[in-house]
Amino acid sequence: MTEFREVNPDFWVAEQLSVEDIARAAANGFKTIVNNRPENEEVGQPSDAEMKAAVERAGMSYRVLPFAGPPPPGIVSETAALLERAQGPILAYCRSGRRSITAWALAQALSGTRTPDEIVALAAKAGYDLSSAKQALQTLAPKG
Repeated sequence: MTEFREVNPDFWVAEQLSVEDIARAAANGFKTIVNNRPENEEVGQPSDAEMKAAVERAGMSYRVLPFAGPPPPGIVSETAALLERAQGPILAYCRSGRRSITAWALAQALSGTRTPDEIVALAAKAGYDLSSAKQALQTLAPKG
């Protein structure tokens, strides 16, 4: 069973979800599932089609924002827009949860929703050390 890690009440992260995890996510009140993994990144990974079908059967929304490595600017912008308009709470996943928390962190900094210190603290509470990303968060944060 995959652990769902709370970042804040509206955003949670997880490592790779299984089709079986989707019903539990719906029962826990999630409204949107975000997949940050590229299709076929790893053997045995559920396909986007399988995950989308399971999410929609459970009455939730499904978004695919795949990337490898650090999130590119387009993904950060799309994540910021998604956080602003998607019905929450949101559960985002990737192989380990690290990509999902990083995309969230950079989107929060870009939108000015939280300060870099707040972002790093929330990520740490969820079990992710983003202290090495603090400079990038400060660069993205609105000035003045």
